[in-house]
Amino acid sequence: MYTIGSKSFTAVAINTASKAGEWIKSKLGGIREINLKQSSQDLVTEIDKGAEKLIRNLILTHFPDHSILGEEGVEPGPAASAKALQDMSDAEYLWIVDPIDGTTNFVHGFPFFCVSIALAHRGEVIVAAIYDPMKDELYVAEKGKGAYLRGKVLQVSGEQTLAQSLVATGFPPDQQYALPLNLAGVASIGPKVRNLRVAGSAALHMAYVAAGRLSGFWEIGLNSWDVAAGALLIQESGGRVTDTEGRPYTLAVRNMLATNGHIHDEMVTELTKVQ
Repeated sequence: MYTIGSKSFTAVAINTASKAGEWIKSKLGGIREINLKQSSQDLVTEIDKGAEKLIRNLILTHFPDHSILGEEGVEPGPAASAKALQDMSDAEYLWIVDPIDGTTNFVHGFPFFCVSIALAHRGEVIVAAIYDPMKDELYVAEKGKGAYLRGKVLQVSGEQTLAQSLVATGFPPDQQYALPLNLAGVASIGPKVRNLRVAGSAALHMAYVAAGRLSGFWEIGLNSWDVAAGALLIQESGGRVTDTEGRPYTLAVRNMLATNGHIHDEMVTELTKVQ
């Protein structure tokens, strides 16, 4: 499943994420144009678009018959995102790409952003690569084969309760629906955890859950390219990924909950109170 001929899906994902990440890092501080998407909090730059073009070209060089769903090829808003995913639902192999997850951080020079690449086979994610160019950390997972960082097997953290946990979330750009719900979740969960972090990249937050650096993460109104790679990383690291009501993860999930497994039910209870 993980190769066509002698070409490894995982090797291509690793090579592509690494090359795109290094190119993005080289452009830090050199942004010429910033445009707004969904709101003043939802940014896109020529670097996002250039990185996605680079990623597409690298993937299609190896697998010209594969489909690619990239953030910069989709109009802003949840309806457009859902339609784009639905339009590709029949693809045998679908690469799901966020060229810069954490664009606002990138624009401001805040060093917390990443390249996120996932490969789904008939709707199930089988390969994931998340590359943080600022820390030179490449998180990799294959379905059924574990998740790795610098050759070490990743394992989620061992916290058993919310009171012991460091949890992350985000502030969605959708100020009418997603942001108020997420803030309600902050009000509910914040007093019950050891502390909260909001660092501005869903994919990297999820990689941190897989690596045991965070106990959990949730956010309302995400897209498939934000979370597909992170979801496989966490599952292969022994964690649990669902929507915020505890239903199984699919590519269509927009309200994401990912944890070490131990605190999952507690978080579902708190989040369902405010949704």
